[in-house]
Amino acid sequence: MKKYISLGVNCPHCLESLMDMNYLIHGYPSIKVDIETARAKGRIWLCSIYDCYDHENDIELREVEEVKFYCPHCHQSLMLDKDCSLCKAKMVGFIIKAGGRIDFCSRKGCKNHYVIFENLADEIKNFYNEYGKGE
Repeated sequence: MKKYISLGVNCPHCLESLMDMNYLIHGYPSIKVDIETARAKGRIWLCSIYDCYDHENDIELREVEEVKFYCPHCHQSLMLDKDCSLCKAKMVGFIIKAGGRIDFCSRKGCKNHYVIFENLADEIKNFYNEYGKGE
């Protein structure tokens, strides 16, 4: 049986939680961030389950459109100075509460994402302690 991991994430600037305990997706708290497209500003709630691409937003997002992400607390950009290896859009980054960070593509429809551990031994230990070793 596949084990689902719901990641808790923070802003890399102000370190505030980006988790919305009141807005659930698939029964788990969502990740709430502010967004901006060429046409509008709004909010998006991302599924916190790793490898799930479901989301809900309050503005229209067009397929293959690049979206800018901002912290809803400090309003700093969450965009990284790194391009997606698949589609060349900018990447977005969050800090994982249990250690490491998750980066994902800012282009709607692109599924490029990955977890990065900077201090591999310590952060993997914390990650396993938080989420278990899986099955």
